[in-house]
Amino acid sequence: MTKPKVKSERRESARARPARPLRILHTADWHLGHTLHDVPREFEHGRFFEWLLDQIGEREVDALLVAGDLFDAANPPARAQQAWFRFLGEARRRFRDLQIVAIGGNHDSAARLDAPDPVLSAFGVRVIGGVSRGGVEADLERLLVPLKGKGGEIGAWVAAVPYLRPCDLPAGDGEAGDALITGVRAAYAAVLTEAHRRAGDRTAVVAMGHLYLAGGKLSELSERKILGGNLHALPADVFPDFVAYAALGHLHLAQQVSRPAVRYAGSPLPLSLAERSYEHQVAIVELAGAKLEGVEIVRVPRWMELVRIPETGELRLDELLERIAAEPSRPAVEGTPEPLLEVAVRLERPEPAIRKTIQDVLEGKGLRLAKITPVYAGVGGSLGDVERGRALGELSPDEVFRRCWSRDFDGAPPEELLEAFHELLEQAQGDAP
Repeated sequence: MTKPKVKSERRESARARPARPLRILHTADWHLGHTLHDVPREFEHGRFFEWLLDQIGEREVDALLVAGDLFDAANPPARAQQAWFRFLGEARRRFRDLQIVAIGGNHDSAARLDAPDPVLSAFGVRVIGGVSRGGVEADLERLLVPLKGKGGEIGAWVAAVPYLRPCDLPAGDGEAGDALITGVRAAYAAVLTEAHRRAGDRTAVVAMGHLYLAGGKLSELSERKILGGNLHALPADVFPDFVAYAALGHLHLAQQVSRPAVRYAGSPLPLSLAERSYEHQVAIVELAGAKLEGVEIVRVPRWMELVRIPETGELRLDELLERIAAEPSRPAVEGTPEPLLEVAVRLERPEPAIRKTIQDVLEGKGLRLAKITPVYAGVGGSLGDVERGRALGELSPDEVFRRCWSRDFDGAPPEELLEAFHELLEQAQGDAP
């Protein structure tokens, strides 16, 4: 009698002990195949994948969510696709129980992501590239993914909604922009309502999306607002309060929108030189029952340094050259790319040899000149302000060139520049049909 009683007490103790929170790693906007001023990013992506797998293991992550823009282009190079499949293979080899859910973004080809689904699904990897012609209502079984905890119980239902193109949306009333917003609302509502029904009151609902929400901060150069090619931002209440966490992609600056549970993971790498100050990161999300237990932000290391001279604003050319000359030499590190350099310089007129001039001063500094940002003194106005009373079509290419130069640089263009312009013009006219 004693032994069964002990077993019963142990069972009761196990039942009383709360289960460990479901742990999710949220990332997005990998942009595999990206180049930054003609510099490939394979090295950085490779190091990121190594780091990411280590984080998954060290933090005992149950599920990895990738919220769109896996690739930088709809037709990515073979090496970028190999990197994706190599990562999936290594993740499955190291973590047999890891659940992986990825959605397509506006940079991705929905068909390309969906093509290997029969194989990937067999290995427990769910990739939803796009919505079928039947719309989200016809795709609910594809878009709803259960996530299981360590004990095998369902800890969350994921509404995995990929980037929605206008053709994916139900027809709406009103003007074009309002109709698009109404269509997105209806699409998310259909998926989230069904996720909530399946989850009930004791299981979390997690939303995944690749979209631009009102209040989100855009980066300077590398993103754009997306919704059918329009500039309409979606309201954050697309994700109702019963959504325990919304794992979003598209904005490269990691940020929360409206509440801590609605979050952009941001890109793991800077995708433009303007993003050098970003704190790139991933989010570790813990869910207990139907509630968000907490979000831990983990910074992603920087594997290629980005340098700007000056840090803000611009310098005259002589000042810039002095500043570069004063830079300490950076020793080469085997296997690590040289830092990329952006310079901002104030000029009175174009300097055709400026790149060579800067490169000469950079010799031995261990920096790669990636971008020269010129700021011309006195630039302003439009061509119409220079020549009133004549249509642009009435001006010859030579007149347009001279007047643009006069407007921007207060004088006539140098003769050698005019000769070069005329030579290019003749070549262009000679190639015209």
